Amino acid sequence: MKKLLFVAYMIAITAELCPAQSTKQTKQLDSVFTVLANQNQFNGSVIIADKGKIILKKGYGLSNEQSKEVNNPSTIFELASCSKQFTATAIVLLKRQGKLNYDDKISKYLPELIFWDKVTIQDLLRHTSGLPSFMSAMQENWDQTKIATNTDVVNFYAKRKDTLEFEPKSKHQYSNTNYAILASIVERVSGKTYAEFLSQNIFKPLNMKSTFVYNRRENPKSIKNYATGYVWANDTFHKVVSEDPGYDDKLVYYIDGVVGHAKVNSSVEDLFKWITSLKTNSLLTQKEFDEMTEVTLTSTGKSIAYGYGFDVSKKQDKFSFGHTGSWDGYISFIYQNVIKDRSIIILENFNLGTYPFKNINEILDNQPISLEFKPKVLQSENEMAKFVGTYADEQDSTEKHLITYKEGHLFYNTSNAKWDMRFFPISGNEYKGLRQGGADGIL
Repeated sequence: MKKLLFVAYMIAITAELCPAQSTKQTKQLDSVFTVLANQNQFNGSVIIADKGKIILKKGYGLSNEQSKEVNNPSTIFELASCSKQFTATAIVLLKRQGKLNYDDKISKYLPELIFWDKVTIQDLLRHTSGLPSFMSAMQENWDQTKIATNTDVVNFYAKRKDTLEFEPKSKHQYSNTNYAILASIVERVSGKTYAEFLSQNIFKPLNMKSTFVYNRRENPKSIKNYATGYVWANDTFHKVVSEDPGYDDKLVYYIDGVVGHAKVNSSVEDLFKWITSLKTNSLLTQKEFDEMTEVTLTSTGKSIAYGYGFDVSKKQDKFSFGHTGSWDGYISFIYQNVIKDRSIIILENFNLGTYPFKNINEILDNQPISLEFKPKVLQSENEMAKFVGTYADEQDSTEKHLITYKEGHLFYNTSNAKWDMRFFPISGNEYKGLRQGGADGIL
């Protein structure tokens, strides 16, 4: 076989340095992200702060593959599910204004949904409502050439009258429908669009000038320093936008007009302002923040580790909150350790990127790094092809492990499941798996 020609390509990197970034921790953190960026496992922007001081503030990779613009701390990304914390905050502010209560039934504001009369606003906030997934339902019962809006979602269910999947408060089940309905309540109660209310009551007061609601297919705009979201085309290593014929997920198009569960866009710089406001109570009072981060129980006595728009962890002397998001070429991660005063904000514009959360905390805690991200080494196709084959499973004789070669990588599948997990060489006989859907491994 003909040897592969490897061309060294250094990911374009931009940085905004500050005095705190001269530390050993800064160099260690930067090294981790640089290795990941050069292996196509990270492409985005980062702010990491500890004890109130920014340790790393930097962009990695390209924000636009065509123009070759690079990511930087001001680059704007789609937040996906990290948008939920802003939807929840809008509800908290409307309660402060005396316009609603958490225990109000949603039918009070959306009478079209009277058949869900047991569901309260707080059920939506905590994902204890039992509402079905609008994404799954519309995937089967919606004109996919038409972009749906929140009004369409409400009317869709008003016509179908779907039953609840479980008794409200009896179970915690994450559902994007909850926050789409909350956004509709924000609009009905405030008399403003969801985008207007968030802008006037959250983003402008906090001077978050690069944060806004954006439906890029329903209402496309030219936005300066905006990161284009990329996905891998089916069965290739070629980055494409989700509209590309090589990527066949139509869902991202026809629900583009729905907000609340997603559609807030921001930069790591603006999100650091947001996290800072939560620490200093410059927007929300301490009582309101405590309500948003309260850990409660279902009616059956099971703990709910979800507050209002935040995943929450409270164990003995530990307290942290945050959220993750993943959608249409973007990944987002917002995390705050309250006890350690540690902020980790990561935004990516590649749908198969990773965020080395464990490594970050080990570095900041001055602990040994348990998982080293080794750089990719150069190997010829012949060297890699010697591992291609079918391998027996020592514990299950009915399952086979299949290794194939494609475009400079080994692909792993089993006889029972199609994983398409891609591995690249990090030593002569050691291969690292590209993280996909939470998968990771070493061959």
